[in-house]
Amino acid sequence: MEAAVRPSLPSLDRRTAFTGIGVVAPTGVGTDAWWKATQEGKSGIGRITRFDSSKYATQLAGEVDGFDPEQFIERRLMVQTDRWTWMALGATQMALEDADFDPSEHEPYSMSVITASSSGGNEFGQHEIQNLWGKGPGFVGAYQSIAWFYAATTGQIAIKHDMKGPCGVVLAEGAGGLEALQQSRRTIRRGVDFVVSGGLEAPIGPYALTCQQGNGYLSTASEPGDAFRPFDARANGYVPGEGGAIVIAEDLETAKQRGAPQIYAELIGYGATQDAYHWGEPAPDGRHFARAMTIALEDAGIGPDEIDAIFADAAGIPEWDRLEVEAIKQAFGKRATEVPVTAPKSAVGRLYAGGGSLDVAAALLSMRDGVIPPTINLDDPVDGFDLDFVTGSPRKADVRTVLVNARGYGGFNGALVLRRET
Repeated sequence: MEAAVRPSLPSLDRRTAFTGIGVVAPTGVGTDAWWKATQEGKSGIGRITRFDSSKYATQLAGEVDGFDPEQFIERRLMVQTDRWTWMALGATQMALEDADFDPSEHEPYSMSVITASSSGGNEFGQHEIQNLWGKGPGFVGAYQSIAWFYAATTGQIAIKHDMKGPCGVVLAEGAGGLEALQQSRRTIRRGVDFVVSGGLEAPIGPYALTCQQGNGYLSTASEPGDAFRPFDARANGYVPGEGGAIVIAEDLETAKQRGAPQIYAELIGYGATQDAYHWGEPAPDGRHFARAMTIALEDAGIGPDEIDAIFADAAGIPEWDRLEVEAIKQAFGKRATEVPVTAPKSAVGRLYAGGGSLDVAAALLSMRDGVIPPTINLDDPVDGFDLDFVTGSPRKADVRTVLVNARGYGGFNGALVLRRET
């Protein structure tokens, strides 16, 4: 039964809170399983099993194991959509259940869907292209026109749950997961009460991996422990991963009024910049990335001294890691070496648009549980990388305010500030 229509008026005073989390990741399907593995520092990186990768320089990735799409969607929808969309629909269902939110009980135009994507429906698209070149145009299905498209996941979530508010998709590669959450914040300020947001990816396939290798940044290591080592002296690039997280963003007062079971934290600040230097290459210094962090802190109305932990972008590319360390030092000044820095993504690979939202999920649970998860494969920081990296085991801490960093291929920089409800 739909509730009575109660339009909300646009206002910059409307605050954005996160009330639900759903995770599909290489280290666990479901928030509890993934969070347990994340705290324990378990790795989800291994040899690629989804296809024969023996002819590729990169043969390792973070694959999701144990995800059964039929638990979340009907088979007739599965044949119309890509694996990336299956995982997002599953994560959405988990997040709605976590938030104790039944969309059918709410006015459709009060709900929106805003997700991030970097590569769309890779597996579906490759299958249809093979049909085209191997059999002919008559063997290409009509669903190819929508299953590969970046906005397919947003559309399928909105259709399934009858969410008719302003919907969209953000494309900013690895920074997309954070930008989608900021766009959700803007949407809530414009009067929408509830937004399904975040990002997931499924970039592990023959054609997709071929495209990724063109950037020259993927690791060619043969052992999982050597493949993705952000900030480490043996850093040699990254490996791709699939999955990500969906989080529920709500107007804070609306969430309280409906009796949301938990309010993990509030989004209080965001900053974004563009290097505009050269496609695929980082700017020669970290000032643009530092500026994104500074803008986020200013938007939040706080200083560096109030940040209790930084969830780093952690590219695993030596030059990119150097730039992030430099940027943190520029933005945080003398406190740069005191604030704990972690990169739990080292256990799952680089999830592109799914990475930022998964880091936000980790930050939300870090604040809830008073623990900072470790960075794995960081044994010997590069000389000069004298930040307070959390490694080895989780660190107990009173985590009230967190900064989450993300960057995207092409010069995108994003920084987001979360504050725990007290």
